[in-house]
Amino acid sequence: MEFNATLIGQAIVFLILIWFTVKFIWPPLTRAIEERQKKIAEGLSAADRGRQELEEAKSRADAIIREARERASQIIEQAQHRANDMIEQAKSAAAAEGQRLVAAAQQQIELEASQARENLRRDVAQLAVRTAAKLLEREIDERAHADLINKLAAQI
Repeated sequence: MEFNATLIGQAIVFLILIWFTVKFIWPPLTRAIEERQKKIAEGLSAADRGRQELEEAKSRADAIIREARERASQIIEQAQHRANDMIEQAKSAAAAEGQRLVAAAQQQIELEASQARENLRRDVAQLAVRTAAKLLEREIDERAHADLINKLAAQI
């Protein structure tokens, strides 16, 4: 093997090409590759964060929906209790009003019965006075004998 000038020239040119490539071409290529790897890593990281945030959002949404359903059932239950309370209050108010009306009617009946008794006593007293007048065959003055008539009515 002979070393000639062409081989040495080609080796020098090859070394210059390697130096030039390492000095000026390789750094931008490695930077571009590193930037691309960094962007890909950031994209994957963002996708993972997005997936985690989506799962968290779903769990928060599920919790909010569960809480809303519980709150709605509580509101419905409270409304039913209020409705039952209102019904019970209306029933008790109606019963109290019915008792009041019955008491008022009984009082009215008693008043009318006592008035009827009083009228009956007067009528019986007048009838007794008329009967006594016929028996005695003379006129009895009701004004003059008012005390006697009242005593008689009270005894009846």
